[in-house]
Amino acid sequence: MNPDTASHPQDFKTPNTAKAVKVTRKDLPVHCPREGESLWNSHPRVYIPVEENGGRAICIYCGTVYELVD
Repeated sequence: MNPDTASHPQDFKTPNTAKAVKVTRKDLPVHCPREGESLWNSHPRVYIPVEENGGRAICIYCGTVYELVD
């Protein structure tokens, strides 16, 4: 069955929709794509070294920026 996604794309999740994500220390370790994102058409899971990079890191696959906030 074809779900006809073109006629109502708002009903389907897209991968990595947020391009800037604020995370806290309780979220560490951070990985991209995040929980709840569509994985079947996204990139492989990678861990983002946000804490090790001074509180800001970018996913090498999709460009999502992760910022550590306290």
